Amino acid sequence: MTELSAVHQQLVETVPAGAGARIEACAVAYEHEGQALEGYAAHDTAIVEPKPAVLVIHDWTGLREYPKARAQMLARLGYYGFAVDIYGAGRRFDGHEESAAEAGKYYGDLELMRARVRAAYDLVAKDPAVDPARISVIGYCFGGSAALEFARTGAPLVGAVSFHGRLLTHEPADVAAISGSLLIATGAADPVVPDEAVAAFQDELRTRPELDWQVTSYSGAPHGFTLPGTPAYRAVADRRSWRELVGFLEEVNHG
Repeated sequence: MTELSAVHQQLVETVPAGAGARIEACAVAYEHEGQALEGYAAHDTAIVEPKPAVLVIHDWTGLREYPKARAQMLARLGYYGFAVDIYGAGRRFDGHEESAAEAGKYYGDLELMRARVRAAYDLVAKDPAVDPARISVIGYCFGGSAALEFARTGAPLVGAVSFHGRLLTHEPADVAAISGSLLIATGAADPVVPDEAVAAFQDELRTRPELDWQVTSYSGAPHGFTLPGTPAYRAVADRRSWRELVGFLEEVNHG
């Protein structure tokens, strides 16, 4: 299993592993239209029946430790966690400018963003450890935007979740094909996603009255409020949004 830094291992340990659990995690090579990708899978091999899966999409720095930690946390809850690689194997960024430039390629080509998530979805759906009828997608920052964009494709998801992601709107509205429930966790002090952006996104969702969605805004939480070890981290908002995710996944996967 991948060795995590102390801050991310501490995050994983907030979710106790069940008695007899055997969590296994490894890098997974795959590709999209000739681009080599490297994801990360974590699940409890002590559970022999096919599991519900959760795709976890990274922020704009690429697939680093954080989404892997979240995949391990989900594995401890009995899910097949798969950290998605949007950028390509080895493409990870430290600086603000480099990360913004790379993310901008996908914000400027939403079809490519959606297709990269689809490549991971198709891989996971074929895994014998996964129940393909119970797949969700979640994401953080850039990944939250990607999760919601993928939901718009009509992929047979049971749910899609965004944590402090940019809430992109479409004109005309593009929510007709969404098949699962939506959960949006946003910071009430996030300058990247101001109140006007939240309202505009909700207005687009309202064009389809039967669509199941929920937006939760966390007081005092800035952009990136779930990222431990960063100035943006807000422990209360992180704990509350995680609990909300756990309840959401339980509901959409188990009723």
